[in-house]
Amino acid sequence: MTKGDEDAYRNFHKAYFPRCYRYLLVVAAGDEDVVREAVQSTFLRVVRYIKPFDEESRFWNWLTVLARTALADQRRKRNRYVALLERFIGHAQAESESAAANDDEADARLLTTLEHYVHSLSPDERELVERKYLIRESVRDIAASLQISEKAVESRLTRVRVKLKTEVLNGLKNEPQD
Repeated sequence: MTKGDEDAYRNFHKAYFPRCYRYLLVVAAGDEDVVREAVQSTFLRVVRYIKPFDEESRFWNWLTVLARTALADQRRKRNRYVALLERFIGHAQAESESAAANDDEADARLLTTLEHYVHSLSPDERELVERKYLIRESVRDIAASLQISEKAVESRLTRVRVKLKTEVLNGLKNEPQD
């Protein structure tokens, strides 16, 4: 292997991969995902730093040192990744909560402005809006009680909605910003 012989590497891999895998599985207390990554990293380090050994036991000791180091590196990498995800999720939740608070504030401002302009409508217009949108009466029932056509009720509602929309938008536009 020190001379770059691929067959020697294949033989090494065949002989030591299962043994190294089992060793790291015991050391890692069964965390298979981390072990797989650590074994791959170990074998890359073997290729990079291989040197001749006169005894198999010394080679195995060197290999286990590489394996434990690779395992520690993989755990650190995974912990950094998990910490990054937790920070990202925490940041995203904080932004979401902030946006929700801003949305609630904007909704409250819009509702207050809308209530103000509904109260500024003429009594007939206000009654029409309240019956349609608060009481949820049908156009047919409103038309029957006012003794006018449904089309007339729909036309009045359209004019009132346009009037309200214009006044609310102007009111919000002219409202002082924080």
